[in-house]
Amino acid sequence: MRFIRFQRGDDTKVNVGSLSDDGKCFLAFDQSLPNDMIELIKSNPNADLLKSNNWEPLTDDIKLLAPIQNPEKIICIGLNYLGHCQEQNKEAPKEPMFFSKFASTITGPTGDVILHAITNQLDWEVELAVIIGKVARKVSKENAFDYVFGYSVAQDISARDWQKARNGGQFLIGKSMDTFCPLGPAIVHKSLVSDPHNLKITCDINGIKKQSGNTSELIFRIDDIIHLLSQSITLKPGDVILTGTPSGVGMHRKPAEFLAAGDVIESEIESIGKICNKVVADTL
Repeated sequence: MRFIRFQRGDDTKVNVGSLSDDGKCFLAFDQSLPNDMIELIKSNPNADLLKSNNWEPLTDDIKLLAPIQNPEKIICIGLNYLGHCQEQNKEAPKEPMFFSKFASTITGPTGDVILHAITNQLDWEVELAVIIGKVARKVSKENAFDYVFGYSVAQDISARDWQKARNGGQFLIGKSMDTFCPLGPAIVHKSLVSDPHNLKITCDINGIKKQSGNTSELIFRIDDIIHLLSQSITLKPGDVILTGTPSGVGMHRKPAEFLAAGDVIESEIESIGKICNKVVADTL
């Protein structure tokens, strides 16, 4: 199943459902199921309960939202693709570098990304997101995938000036401004992804390919990440882990490139889906 959150037309009610594999149809879940994504994940829904013939076409009046909006944690891994290390002239890390983003960064698969007035170095980073399915504490590497619910496409939008030169070199503000984590279009259940470590991952800016890699390039794999994190941090259902980005980010191009208002970011991962987000000027 491809789990989604959506709204119909002008109705403010948020619904939970499923997206067809081709992305052309959707299904609203029966009212007997939780209408909150985290509660649905916790319920470990039986696939038989989700079967229905009530598929509807995905028309313009259906707005797909971020498939999860209120995770307890968003945890990110830096320098987790060899190519991304090499474009910075850095050696591959011996252990993962973890940092976090606030849940308030999340926006939907077509949501706008705000070019906040306090930055002029907005950058892109397409990433495979892992969604945790059940409480994970001191998990062995061998059992790590038992704790995965599914996968999504994410952008780890970054204000490089605040990440690198300001805020004492701490990443938090540079990574956690509002709208800095586009996510979607769905949470693809792990049963639909035969090998999450062999997926093509790309990012286009205004139709021009900027990043093109494969999750096979991950330095620390998903089972490594869950094992290491869970030794000291209890992972909860709905927690989001961003697994790193391949080479091709704007900051390390020659000359450096940064996003401007009006730019369109298209992020796609094989078997998972595609999100498309427009950069807009800060109007507040």
